[in-house]
Order: sequence, then C-alpha cells, then structure tokens
Amino acid sequence: MPAEHVGGRPAPWSVPVVLHEPHPEWPRLFEADAALIRGALGERALGVDHVGSTSVPGLPAKPVIDILLQVADPADEDAYVPALVALGYWLQIREPEWLEHRVLYQRTERGCPHDVNVHVLAPDTGQEEVARLLGFRDWLRSHPEDRDAYAAEKRRLAARSWRYVQDYADAKSAVVESILAKVARAPG
Repeated sequence: MPAEHVGGRPAPWSVPVVLHEPHPEWPRLFEADAALIRGALGERALGVDHVGSTSVPGLPAKPVIDILLQVADPADEDAYVPALVALGYWLQIREPEWLEHRVLYQRTERGCPHDVNVHVLAPDTGQEEVARLLGFRDWLRSHPEDRDAYAAEKRRLAARSWRYVQDYADAKSAVVESILAKVARAPG
C-alpha cells in the first residue's frame, strides 16, 4: 500500500526546485519549533531533532525545516496529532506500511511563519531510519568534502523541472546512499 496523502494526492509541482543558500536563521527556527512541539507534547516527545539539509551548516536547501519527532507509537495519532494541529500543523502523509511513518506540515501559503515538515517515527520500530537521518546529518556536518559533493548534486538536480518534489528527492538517492555507506563503515 503506498503512502496515503491525507486529503488526496498532492497536485504535481512542475516548477524547478528552488534551493536557497545556507541561512543562519534555520537553526533558530528549528529551536523555536522544537520548543513549541516539546511544550505541546511533553513526555510524549521522545526525541525532537533537526534533520534534512537546513540542519547542516553550509548546505543549500529548500527553505523547509525538517524535524524528526519520535513518539512511542506513530499509529496512535490521537496521542500527538491534536496537539500539533493546535500549533498549526496538519497531518499530510500517513505510511502505515513503512514504519508507521507520519508527516505533518506547516506552510507559509496557509499562513504559517515558515515551512516545516515533521517526520514522526518511533524509536524502536523506526530505529534504523532514525539512525540514517541523524547519521547522515552528523556526517555532513563533520565532512565538508561530502557536504560539498552533496550540495553540487542538489544544485545539478534542482536545475531540472520535476513533476513532484519527491521525484527530486528520489533522484538524490545515489549520492545519499554513497554517503550513508561511509557512515556505516565509520568506526564508533
């Protein structure tokens, strides 16, 4: 079963991906969002981390703050979704067949101050994906040669038009997997 886009499949996005140069505001935006999420969820927020390109200093990115939220059971939406909806998020993607992954959004075109994706996983069933996301981020933060190679690939791919944003993300898979292979081989 493919991912369920709550409210239906998104409309195709047939304009180029617009990358922004790294912005020193991105970490501050994450910290403000994370504080609100922690405040709304309390102990139900088992982890709130900045992931994705905006979490890596020196990396160009679409100006979307990606947050990894870990909760005990992502399928138990009543335990966290209403609190996030009260903060202005809405549930956009539900993937019960893939680690019970959920994604909630905030978007400027809906009156939010900036764009945010909140990826929801559990620390046990989502352990491998959590490790991938955090490992990739941490590697790029400490290995500028790989960060720069990834940035070059992102810029190359952003020059194309994509039917869906996910197609752009999928096209980066080869470089992402090559970097993740380095992460897996690293000691410690």
